[in-house]
Amino acid sequence: MERTLVLIKPDGLQRGLIGQVTRRFEEKGLKMVGNKMMQLSEELVLEHYAHIADKPFFPGVKEFMMSTPIIAQCWEGVDAVDTVRLLTGVTNARQAAPGTIRGDMAVSLQSNVIHASDALEVAKAEVDRFFKKEELFDWEKTNLQHLYGEGEMES
Repeated sequence: MERTLVLIKPDGLQRGLIGQVTRRFEEKGLKMVGNKMMQLSEELVLEHYAHIADKPFFPGVKEFMMSTPIIAQCWEGVDAVDTVRLLTGVTNARQAAPGTIRGDMAVSLQSNVIHASDALEVAKAEVDRFFKKEELFDWEKTNLQHLYGEGEMES
């Protein structure tokens, strides 16, 4: 089973979309193994967005991400990284397909409701960045036989 990170951004919090976003992942059959509200520090924002820290638009991203608390979630499932990315939609919400979270809930490049890890190795690093080991929970999801076909969970 893979684990991946989702951050519900300040616009998602301000617009009251936490439940709707969470419901999409639950309805898909993913298992929440971590969930918390947190205020991002400048240090954490700089670490998380190091790949764009030299871009001219970064100061706006930093200000936006620190403007309110965010919701950090860790989701688990077979191919969880790709599944969450498909449900999320493309970064530019104006181009995101209807039926995706961004396609249905956002119209902005920056204020696009959520962040989702884009690759398995990135997800591992991001989950470790936002969650301590004791903040993640292993628990039995009893409906797995109704979510996956025979042999699908063994990969």
